[in-house]
Amino acid sequence: MAFDYEKYLRMEMMPHIWCPGCGNGIVMKAIIRAVDFLKLDKNKVAFVSGIGCTSRLPGYVDFYTLHTTHGRALAFATGLKLARPDLTVIVVSGDGDATAIGGNHFIHSCRRNIDMTLIIFNNFIYGMTGGQVTPTTPMDAFATTSPYGNIENPFDICKLADGAGATFVARGTSYHNVALEKLIAQAIQHKGFSVVEVLVGCPVYYGRKNKFRSPSDLLRWQKEVTVSIKAAEKMKPEELQGKILTGIFKKEDKPELTEKYRELIERVASVR
Repeated sequence: MAFDYEKYLRMEMMPHIWCPGCGNGIVMKAIIRAVDFLKLDKNKVAFVSGIGCTSRLPGYVDFYTLHTTHGRALAFATGLKLARPDLTVIVVSGDGDATAIGGNHFIHSCRRNIDMTLIIFNNFIYGMTGGQVTPTTPMDAFATTSPYGNIENPFDICKLADGAGATFVARGTSYHNVALEKLIAQAIQHKGFSVVEVLVGCPVYYGRKNKFRSPSDLLRWQKEVTVSIKAAEKMKPEELQGKILTGIFKKEDKPELTEKYRELIERVASVR
C-alpha cells in the first residue's frame, strides 16, 4: 500500500512553489516518513524555518509551524523549545540560511546542545534569491556571484557541527532517500542538538551553471560522489579522494539545555 502523505500535508497549499526537479520534495517526504515511523503526535511536533526555498516547507506540512526571518530559525526555535520542552522541534534550513546569515545561531545551538533537530538542505547555492555563492559552494563551482568559478574554501557542515558541540551529526542525500529517512528518525530520537546535512540538487541555479544537464544528473552525481562511512573503512585513501562521506559521524550523551534550564528554575524557586 502506498504511503499516505496527505494526512501530513496542507493540501490547500498545493501546488508547491519548488521548481521541477528540485530535491526539496524528496527530503520533505523523508522527514514525513520519519515522523510517521516514530508515531509522533502531530499536535506535539513543531517545524521552524527561516527564509529560502527550503524554508517554505513549514507552509506545506500539517503540524505546528513557524516561518521566521532570514537566518534566525534556530533563535526562534530555541525560545519555543525552552517554553515548550514537551514539543518535538524540527528546524529546516538551507545552507545559506543556516551557515551564512544564521551561522552564529548555528554554532551556539550546537554549543548549547538544546534538544532539537536541524535539517540543512545543502544545494551549494542561494536558490531563491538569485543563485549566489554560499559558504558551502564547492571550490571552482559557478554561481551568479562567481561567474569565473568560486575561489573560497567551503565549509564542511558536519565538521563544523561536530566542532561546535552538536551531539548528533549525520549526512545523507536526496538520492539515498530510504537511508535518509532512517537518519532523520535517529536524529529526532536523539536527546540533544542533532544536525542532519542533506545534499540536495538545485537544477535551476546550481545545476545549469555547473554543467548538470538535468535533475537526474544531479541525483546521479550524489550517487557517484558519496560513500558511506562503513564502506569508507574498507577503502584506501586514494580511493576516497574527492568522495563525500555519508552516515552518522557523531552520537554522544551530554547535558541538554532544556533540562538544565528547568533544574535552574526549580533551584532558584526553592531558595526564594
